[in-house]
Amino acid sequence: MHPFILLDIDGTLVDSNGLHAESWQAALAQYGVESDLATLRRLIGKGSDKLLPEATGISAESDLGARITETRGKLFMRDFLPRVQPFPSSRVFVERILALGLKPVVASSANARELEALLEVAQVKDLLPLKTGADDADSSKPDPDIVQAALKRASAKPKDAVLVGDTPYDLEAATRAGVEFIGVRSGGWGDADLKGAIAIYDDVSELAARL
Repeated sequence: MHPFILLDIDGTLVDSNGLHAESWQAALAQYGVESDLATLRRLIGKGSDKLLPEATGISAESDLGARITETRGKLFMRDFLPRVQPFPSSRVFVERILALGLKPVVASSANARELEALLEVAQVKDLLPLKTGADDADSSKPDPDIVQAALKRASAKPKDAVLVGDTPYDLEAATRAGVEFIGVRSGGWGDADLKGAIAIYDDVSELAARL
C-alpha cells in the first residue's frame, strides 16, 4: 500500500463542481461574456489559468482575465460556498487513512482561501495539516506542478504515493508526476474519462470501506 495518499478536494471530498461552474458563469456574465454552463462544468478541475482561456479565449493573465478571476472568487465565497456539501463519509475516509498509519496530503487546484473553506466544509481541516493548492504551483492541473508540490511538502517519492481524485485532469497530473491514481465518480466523470486509474470507486465512502 502507498504510504502517502494525495487528496483532491473538489468533487472528491465535497460536492462542489457544479457550483464552481455556476460561479464562473455568474462572474463572466458580469463582464458581458456569454458562456455555456456544460462547457464550464467539463473544465472544473483545472485552475483559472487554464479554465478561463479554454472557455472564453480570455487570458487569465490579462487585465480583464484577472478581474474576472477575482470576481469569480468573491462570488464563489459569498454566494456558492454556503451551498457546498461534504460527500458522505469524507471525514471517515480521512480518519481511516490515518488509522492505517498512512499520510494524507492535500493536492488541490483551489487557492489558499477557498481551500481552507472547503476543508472546513468537508470537516477534515483538523486532520490534514499537509496541504498544497494553486498558490504552491506555477501551473494548475492537468500539469503536474500541484502533485509535485504535494510530494515535496510531504518529502515523498512518486512511487510511494497515490492521488485520489475525480477528474481526468487529476489523472493526467498524477501520471505526469509519476504517481498512481485512484478515481472516484462523485465529481461527475465516468470510467472512460478516468481510464488509466489503478482503481475506480463511486465515492470516498466506498473507497474507505475497501482500504
